[in-house]
Amino acid sequence: MRWIYKRLIIAFLTIYFAMTFTFIVIKAMPGDPIQALAQQFVRQYYMSYEEALAMARSVAPFVPNGSLLQQYVSYMAKFFRGDLGVSISVSTGTPVTKILADAIPWTVLVVATALVISFGLGTLIGMAMAYKHGSRLDSGLLIFFSILRSMPEYIVAIILLSIFGFQLGWFPVRGRYDYQALEALHQGHVLQFIANVLWHATLPILAWVITHIGGWALGMRGSTISVLGEDYIGYAKARGIPERRIITRYVGRNAILPLFTSFMLSIGFMFGGSIIIEYIFSYQGIGLILYQAIENRDWFLMLGAFNLIIIAVVIGALLADLLYGFLDPRVRRGAQTV
Repeated sequence: MRWIYKRLIIAFLTIYFAMTFTFIVIKAMPGDPIQALAQQFVRQYYMSYEEALAMARSVAPFVPNGSLLQQYVSYMAKFFRGDLGVSISVSTGTPVTKILADAIPWTVLVVATALVISFGLGTLIGMAMAYKHGSRLDSGLLIFFSILRSMPEYIVAIILLSIFGFQLGWFPVRGRYDYQALEALHQGHVLQFIANVLWHATLPILAWVITHIGGWALGMRGSTISVLGEDYIGYAKARGIPERRIITRYVGRNAILPLFTSFMLSIGFMFGGSIIIEYIFSYQGIGLILYQAIENRDWFLMLGAFNLIIIAVVIGALLADLLYGFLDPRVRRGAQTV
């Protein structure tokens, strides 16, 4: 129990200092939301900058004033009460919690699905590569996944969008669902709405899987090769234990342990979405909202999104730390001595 309390305290302090650092960095960024909002009014309504600035100040009176310390204390006090402030640029005046709550499920749908697919396929392919170590299949897949892993997300997303969206027209090129699907949902056609949502999410999911499956496969390959060289694997074979049991119980379970922490951290980063992919596909998730918030210097929305990612990542790391002991008895025994 002492070990768990120690990890909980470390997690809380990590969240607190990371939030403090994020607050200082965002406040140090050039420009402010009022100026960004005024420039937006100039472009939209063709008014002078002075008129736009006055209008921006009138529609956004909630922009914080005072010293940096006063703003920090006020924000942190409200944050721990569940008040993340209101958005200045995205639906001006709308609570940040409402905006994030609307975007989170869509980001989780895309990134969680892609994470499970890429991790599952990557680990299986990586283990197969390790068993075929040195063969043509292993060498070919090693080169292929190395190239795939080095490709930027935006290149893959643009290629998929260009081919399957614009040229072939198999998938939609923007949005989370069609207006007709929303009307169908209001009429009680739930399955039709779900099918339309999955249709819109296919290309973003595919782009995410393609750019991440190589990392999981190469990581699992290296880990499996390391485990196959252990003495207890040779001893298990000498005892005549069936190959299937050796693969699942001895090799697979031990080889996947180094990837477990990375997987849990990826779950935490999942709540940040993928800014580039969501921007290219105009998919209204956390990533796209964060991009718009940065572009418009929307302080509260940026802080809300970044702090959400910080908390999710730290909790993911904490859960990985706690669950690792159940997966690896050696860690459990070591923790008992702390």
